[in-house]
Amino acid sequence: MEKKTSMIRLRMSTHDAHYGGNLVNGARMLDLFGDVATELLIMQDGDEGLFRAYDNVEFLAPVYAGDFIEAVGEIVEVGNSSRKMVFEARKVIAPRPDISDSAADVLEEPIVVCRASGTCVTPKKCQRKN
Repeated sequence: MEKKTSMIRLRMSTHDAHYGGNLVNGARMLDLFGDVATELLIMQDGDEGLFRAYDNVEFLAPVYAGDFIEAVGEIVEVGNSSRKMVFEARKVIAPRPDISDSAADVLEEPIVVCRASGTCVTPKKCQRKN
């Protein structure tokens, strides 16, 4: 099987902050994984498909407004219509409000904030690339 991977990177905004201290709701990482999964399904099948279920989700570190998050995913198994995927979200840039309102640091080592695995489905009739 040809390896298919996808990556998106975006900055969490104050709109994403859901809790005190500008903490971002962990479900926001799942939104990013959903976008990565959609791209992977389009690359694999020529169709957006459907996210069936997550079988594992681990929230490993906090995410705050101003953090830059890189979400990556990979198809690890292809069935008749199912596609098993793994995902990881990493903090790659963090704001430095202790220095100034606009200061930020590129992290030497990204911080893994979330990992997940799940299954997506592309119905046979929608698979244009097979």
